[in-house]
Amino acid sequence: MKNRVTGLGGFFFKTSNPEKVKEWYKTHLGLNTDKYGCTFWWKDEQGNDCSTQWSPMNEDTQYFKPSTSSFMMNFRVENLIELLEVLKKEGVTIVGEVEEYDYGKFGWILDPDGNKLELWEPNDKVFL
Repeated sequence: MKNRVTGLGGFFFKTSNPEKVKEWYKTHLGLNTDKYGCTFWWKDEQGNDCSTQWSPMNEDTQYFKPSTSSFMMNFRVENLIELLEVLKKEGVTIVGEVEEYDYGKFGWILDPDGNKLELWEPNDKVFL
């Protein structure tokens, strides 16, 4: 498999007050925040529009389970289904089932420290 990760899709972290944190980053660092956090737009090597999401989440979110970490990274990938099959053969722990939405497919794995990683085969065109 040639390409696995093609970029950082997002960084999600727990906080006791997501709205306060988003406002702080907006005021002091100029992030253009919305209800999800902030979307950063960039172009890949082929000139395609791509996005990376920064999102503070409530500290009691269950989205990072089974990880007990206070953060979760999202990686942009090509061909999620094939990649998950390869990772499974390599002994990587797969979490849950693939979910598909109009903006892409999602799968989850655990790294050696037990951090949950989200793998996203994006459809950025939905956001444009």
